[in-house]
Amino acid sequence: MTDVAADKTDPAGSLSSTEKEPDDLIEEKNQENQPAAEGEGAAGGVYRYIKEDLFTSEIFKVEIQNLPKYIGFNDLKKFLNKHGINPHKIKLFSKQMFAFVTFKNQEERDKAMKAVHGMQWKSKVLSVRLAKPKADPILKKRKLEEEAEGGQPGTKRAAGSQEVEENEEEPLNIQIANAVTPLWNVPYEEQLKRKEKEVEGVLQKLTREIGNNNKAMLPWLFVQKEKYNKICCPLEAIRPSPVQTEYRNKCEFVIGVGADGEDKTVGFRLGKYKGGSCAVVSPSETTHVSSEAKRVVQGFQQFIRTTPYAVYSPETYEGHWRQLTVRTSRIKQTMAIVFFNPQKLQEEEIEELKRNLHQYFTEGKESGITSLYFVRMGQRTSAGTEDLPCEHVTGEEWIHEDLNVLTVLDVCCGTGTIGISLAKRVKKVIGIELCQEAVEDAKANAEVNGLTNVEFHCGKAEDVFPTILNAVVSPSVTAIIDPPRAGLHSKVILAIRRAEHLKRLVYVACNAKAAMNNFIDLCRAPSNRVRGAPFRPVRAMAVDLFPQTMHCETILLFERVAYSSNTDI
Repeated sequence: MTDVAADKTDPAGSLSSTEKEPDDLIEEKNQENQPAAEGEGAAGGVYRYIKEDLFTSEIFKVEIQNLPKYIGFNDLKKFLNKHGINPHKIKLFSKQMFAFVTFKNQEERDKAMKAVHGMQWKSKVLSVRLAKPKADPILKKRKLEEEAEGGQPGTKRAAGSQEVEENEEEPLNIQIANAVTPLWNVPYEEQLKRKEKEVEGVLQKLTREIGNNNKAMLPWLFVQKEKYNKICCPLEAIRPSPVQTEYRNKCEFVIGVGADGEDKTVGFRLGKYKGGSCAVVSPSETTHVSSEAKRVVQGFQQFIRTTPYAVYSPETYEGHWRQLTVRTSRIKQTMAIVFFNPQKLQEEEIEELKRNLHQYFTEGKESGITSLYFVRMGQRTSAGTEDLPCEHVTGEEWIHEDLNVLTVLDVCCGTGTIGISLAKRVKKVIGIELCQEAVEDAKANAEVNGLTNVEFHCGKAEDVFPTILNAVVSPSVTAIIDPPRAGLHSKVILAIRRAEHLKRLVYVACNAKAAMNNFIDLCRAPSNRVRGAPFRPVRAMAVDLFPQTMHCETILLFERVAYSSNTDI
C-alpha cells in the first residue's frame, strides 16, 4: 500500500512535548497556588509571564475546597459539566480534598465561582476562592539558586538538588540518552518483559473495574480469571519491534541554546520547562533517530547559524527559531517543517528568509530533504486552537511510504493508514478525522491505492461519529479506534454503546492507563447515562513501537455482550 504522509497538515500538533506555552504551567504544590498576598506583586518576578499580551488560563484560576473523599478527575469534570461549567484545566489533589480549576476567560471563571460556592456535593458544602497563578519554573529555579548562593532560605532546597548536579557532570551523550531513551542500557528482552508486565497491570485493573461496574458480568469474569491468570482476557505475547535503533520516522526537534553553550542548537531538551530546564543537546549520538533525520538536523543547524535571527526563548517569548519537525520514509523521502516566530518582522523579511531556505536546501546541500515547509508560529492570544497554515518552500508537497498490504469505522484516522490497509478485506471503510487536510490526504491515499470502498469525514469524533454510525445499515459493524493519548471523548463512547449494530471494537491505545475510563465505560452496566448492551474485552496484545523507552502500544479487542464471535465480518 502506498501512503501519502501528511505531517504538514497538523502543525499545531507538532509542538515538541518539551516546549512550553504560557498555558502549560501545571500546579504542583498547594502553597504555591494560594492567592497572592497584598503587595506581593504577583504580576512581576516569577509571575512575569501573565503580564504578556498572551493567552494563559493561569490568570483565570480558582481553588475549589472541601471536595468529597474518593472522587477522581472525571468525577469532578462531570460534576462541573452537569452544572453548565466548562473548565479549561483541572488539577485535583484528592487526598487534600481540593482542586485547582482554570477557565478560558474571566466571565466563565466568575460564572463558575458563583455557581459552585456553597453548592452541596455528597454531603460536602463546596467553597471557591481565587487562586494565584503558577510560578514560572525557570524563574522560580533561578530565584532559589540565587537565594542559596546568598545564604537565603532557599539553601535547603538547593542542597536537595545535589543529585541533579551530579547528573549534569555526566557526558552529554549519556544525559540525552537518559532523557529520550531511558532504557538504552537495558537488554531488549528485559525491556519487552517490563512492557508486557505494564500491560498486564492495566488488564488487572480493568478486570477489577469491570467487576465493580457491571455485576452481571461477574460469572463471566470469574471464568476468565480462572483461565487467564486473574485477568479478564488472554494477553498475547508482546510483539517486538523489528528494529531497535533508528526506528523513529518522525521527530520533533526544539531549537535553543545548547547544553554545551553553543547558540542555535537543534535537538532535544535534557528536561522539561516545568522542571526548570531549557538546555538542548544534538541528536547526533542518539540511537532512535535515523541517520537521514540527523543529516537534516545538521544541515538546518548550519543554516540558522548563518542567519541574524535568534532562537525563540520560552522564558521571555523573544526570538524566532522554534522547532524543526522531520518525517522520513523507507523509500528515502524526507519532509522537514520549520517553525518560526515572526515577532514584528516585516513580510518582505520573512519572504527573503524563505527564499534563503529554498536556496540553501536546493543548491548543492545534500540534506536529503524532498519536501520543505515553513510555519509561522506566534504566541497564542486566545484559548482556541489556532490553525497554522503550512507554507510550501521547495520540493514535493507530500512524501510517500510503502506499507504492507468487516465494514470498518476508523475513528481518529489521520491520513487513513489503518482503514486503507484493511479496505481490500472488508466491504466498506469509513474514516473520521479532525484535520481537514489530513482528510484530503486520506482521500488521495485511497485513490492512489485504487480503492473505491473508502470514504472519509472531517470533524470532531464526538460530533461526527454518532451521525455516521447511525447511517451505517450493516448489521455487523467493526470500529477501529486510534485516539490521541488522552483517549476518546465520552460522547463517542456513549454513541458506541447505543449503536447495537456495532459488534466489535478494536481499541489502539498509546497510553492504556489514560484510556482506562474509556475501557470502563465500554464495559459498565447499562444506565440512564450509558445505554445499550456493554462490551467485554476478549483479546489483548502489546506491541513495541518504541524500543529503549517505556512506551508501548496496547491493542484491545472488545465484543458486544451476547455477540457471537463466529459472525462474519
